[in-house]
Amino acid sequence: MDKLLYIAASGASQDLLGTGIRANNLANAQTTGFRAQLEQARSMPAYGEGLPTRVFSMTESPSNNYESGPMIKTDRDLDVAIQGDGWFAVQDENGQEAYSRDGNFKLGDDGILTDIHDRVVLGDNGPIFLPVPLDNLNIAADGTLSMRQLGAPANVIEEVGRLKLVSPNYADMERGNDGLFRMEDGSIAQANANVKVMSGMLEGSNVNAVEEMVDMISLQRHYELQVKVMKQAEELDTRGNMLLRIL
Repeated sequence: MDKLLYIAASGASQDLLGTGIRANNLANAQTTGFRAQLEQARSMPAYGEGLPTRVFSMTESPSNNYESGPMIKTDRDLDVAIQGDGWFAVQDENGQEAYSRDGNFKLGDDGILTDIHDRVVLGDNGPIFLPVPLDNLNIAADGTLSMRQLGAPANVIEEVGRLKLVSPNYADMERGNDGLFRMEDGSIAQANANVKVMSGMLEGSNVNAVEEMVDMISLQRHYELQVKVMKQAEELDTRGNMLLRIL
């Protein structure tokens, strides 16, 4: 009896966790550069005193969907999208280097280039500072930023920095609670000159809202089934106790 109840209860618990992952994906269906989380469940033996005769289910998010999202044309100078594989380097809230696909950049009053969440965008030599006011900003395919200062002659274009673009192996990366990616071993990824970007474009989320909704419904129905099994275990336990009273 306890086997039946234990399996059903742990299964229902993990169904709730799986639903949370799918709900988070749905909530970020419109988030620029978002990568959907993948979720799966597997059985795990329960170790303790005696032999491991019980198992429980465990939901895990072993990986992420690294497919590119749709390209959205904005024609804005500071909107940048990565073509294919690659990441922008930014500073997290602790000042550490992290990686993102969100190329919705903005320029602060002090000339520091940041993303829409106010995280400093990193270049090959650290944070990128742009002389302000500026005019005719251009971001080349290799991430090089060039501009003409306001009032300067039309032919005076100067390079002011280059975006740090990286492309480490996906297996070496992990997602943080802030949605940014980092190297799993805590190291810093090296810049990769093969990563290319497109200016005036943004990459949309790669979440498929229809698939996520279908998976959520499936998980909810599975949760309801687990609850029914727990009720059945309770009923069987009650009937067993009744038989013991008769005996």
